[in-house]
Amino acid sequence: MNFRTLSELGELCAQRGLSIGRLMLEEQSAESGKSPEDEFAKMTAYYGVMKEAVRRGLHENTTSRSGLTGLDAQRVLAKRQELEPSLGGSASDAMAYALAVSEVNASMGRIIATPTAGSCGIIPGVFVSTQERFGLADEELVYALFAAGAIGYVIANNSFVSGAEGGCQAEVGSAIGMAAGALVELRGGTPAQAIHAVGLALKNTLGLICDPVGGLVEIPCIVRNGFGAVTALAAADMALAGVRSVIPSDEVIQVMLEVGSAMPEIHRETAGGGLAQTPTGRKIMSELKNKKKPQPQ
Repeated sequence: MNFRTLSELGELCAQRGLSIGRLMLEEQSAESGKSPEDEFAKMTAYYGVMKEAVRRGLHENTTSRSGLTGLDAQRVLAKRQELEPSLGGSASDAMAYALAVSEVNASMGRIIATPTAGSCGIIPGVFVSTQERFGLADEELVYALFAAGAIGYVIANNSFVSGAEGGCQAEVGSAIGMAAGALVELRGGTPAQAIHAVGLALKNTLGLICDPVGGLVEIPCIVRNGFGAVTALAAADMALAGVRSVIPSDEVIQVMLEVGSAMPEIHRETAGGGLAQTPTGRKIMSELKNKKKPQPQ
């Protein structure tokens, strides 16, 4: 890739007169040696998997193997029939779709890790709901995925995208930043605005720990995906309105690295602290362990 930071990415976009998504397609093609058409077709297939995960999460049984989670996305949508959501319909859709995909993951369904399985619901939740709302073609969403990929590439090479390395700020936070920046481009914003959206989004998740109950990607991971989708919408709207990340987005990424490196191991996907070690969390872990023990013959 010819960029390593968001600042360099923005400069390249300005030099070539391209959006982040279109520039990333060119860069990916050059990196892989495959034609832009082949790379675009591959990303189109990925988006198809995302849309199918949303559909499945909204219409099929997503009860996880542990029995701890499932069907919350369907509960959110069902409630809308009797009570107008406080978020408003569009943000509620994004939240429900993000929950749906994350529940598909927890029930061993097929998803696309964006950037990880633990944060797999945020980008589909934002993208699919936005596509439905504004009547966008799949092609536009695929370019947006390339934009999200460019942002994720920068974050991964300068900080973390793994909860085990940097806490949930690295997984959910990165996904929110990727979704927010890409959404700005989808809505007609400039690369500079998209980059500000990343900083705005990441600042809101700094310090978020990774504390999965029972070591499973379920509690609190699934609901964090739902909240993350809503945060991405907010960050994109701020950036499109001209709100800037006063601390440059690249510097925010460096702070995420600093905070994640200083985070205690018990708060980095070990289930050794946080929600996993509350009385209820420990009880759930104990019940899960007993369930897994072989029964005497």
